[in-house]
Amino acid sequence: MSKVLLVGFDCSECSGRALEYAVEWAEASKHQLIIAHVIDWSPYSFNTPQENEERHKRREAELDRAHKEIIDPVVSELRERGVYARGVIRHGHPAETLCAVAEEFGVTNIIIGKTGSSRIKTQLFGSVANTLVQTSQQAVTVVP
Repeated sequence: MSKVLLVGFDCSECSGRALEYAVEWAEASKHQLIIAHVIDWSPYSFNTPQENEERHKRREAELDRAHKEIIDPVVSELRERGVYARGVIRHGHPAETLCAVAEEFGVTNIIIGKTGSSRIKTQLFGSVANTLVQTSQQAVTVVP
């Protein structure tokens, strides 16, 4: 059985520590590493058909930009270090989307920072980390 680790990465300092923790784990155990960036996106919006078309264009542009500016540089650096890594960008609710990505790729463990870059942070434990711990079917490692 292939061992696959998923790390949620949102460019925050805490997610950077989670990424480094996951990389060390992947290097030591030869696990595959998936770095996932989730663009918060709600499907619930009451728009005209024209607004929905514009929204779709913005969504595609956000995905492209996130690959070029966030995920691709990280994945390239990790591959240079000899880590088998791939990047995934998705739109959606972060915790729900990370759970879906974990299922999709057969992940054995999700690694996430305690708090992320969202504007609204809980003081001791981030809402995404908290939700993942409660809902994930995979083991979740929360990095301070």
